[in-house]
Amino acid sequence: MMDKRILLNSLLFSLSLPLAAAGHSHWSYSGHKSPEYWGDLDTAYTACKTGLNQSPVDLSQPAAVTDKSSLQYRHVRTVYKLENNGHTLEAKPEGKPQFIMLNGKKFQFKQFHFHTPSEHTFKGKYFPMEAHFVHQNEKGELAVLGVVFKAGKTNPALTPLTAKLLKSGQETKLAQALDIGSLFPKNPRHFHLNGSLTTPPCSEGVNWIVFETPVEAGKAQIEAMEKIIGQKNNRPIQPLNARVVIEEEK
Repeated sequence: MMDKRILLNSLLFSLSLPLAAAGHSHWSYSGHKSPEYWGDLDTAYTACKTGLNQSPVDLSQPAAVTDKSSLQYRHVRTVYKLENNGHTLEAKPEGKPQFIMLNGKKFQFKQFHFHTPSEHTFKGKYFPMEAHFVHQNEKGELAVLGVVFKAGKTNPALTPLTAKLLKSGQETKLAQALDIGSLFPKNPRHFHLNGSLTTPPCSEGVNWIVFETPVEAGKAQIEAMEKIIGQKNNRPIQPLNARVVIEEEK
C-alpha cells in the first residue's frame, strides 16, 4: 500500500474532456500519421495543431513559479488488467475504486501507461521512460501524475507488467494483486501546470503533476517495455506559451 499526502495550494485549470479518441482516424508516431500531422488527420484532432496549452513541455526550475497547492494520493494493492493497445502498455485497476484529491476535488484512478522515451523533459534532458497515472472526476476533468524513470535497480512493480511481453492487441490479467508504490519517487517535489492529452485528440484542460525525481528501473525492464511498445511513443515537446509552471515548495 502506498499512502502519501503532499500539501501544496494553487489553482490548476481543468475542463471536461474524453479519455480517448475512440471512433476517429488512426494516428501513429511515424510516417504520415506522426505527431506533426495529427491535427490534420481528423477534425476531432484540431487541438493538436491549434491548442495553446499542449503537452508535453520542457520543465525547468528557473522558469517555474514557487507556490503551494493540495494533493493527496493513495494507491492500494490491487489486480490490474494489462493491454497493449498498439500505442502503449496500459494497466487498468480492478476491484474497489481508488481516488486522489487535488485542490479539494476527488479524481478516480482510471489507468496508467508508459512512454519510451519520456515525453516531458527536464532542462532539455529526456529520460528513457515515463509513466502516466490517469485520474478522472465526475465532471470528466482529468488529473495526470507523471513519473520519469532512469536506469538503475530492478523495480519490483515493473516485473509483472513486462513479464509477458504483450504484443499489439493482446491483453492479460495479473495473477496477483500489485503494489505500484515503487513506481513513485520518495521525494514528492513536483511541477504542476495546465496541459493536454499527449495523444489525439490532444484535448486541453488536463491537470498535470510531474514529479521531479526520477524513479529507478532495471535496464532490462526498460528494454522490455520498449519491446512491448514497439516504437518510440513520445510526442515532441510543445511550446509553453503563456502558461505558468508551478513548482511545489516543501
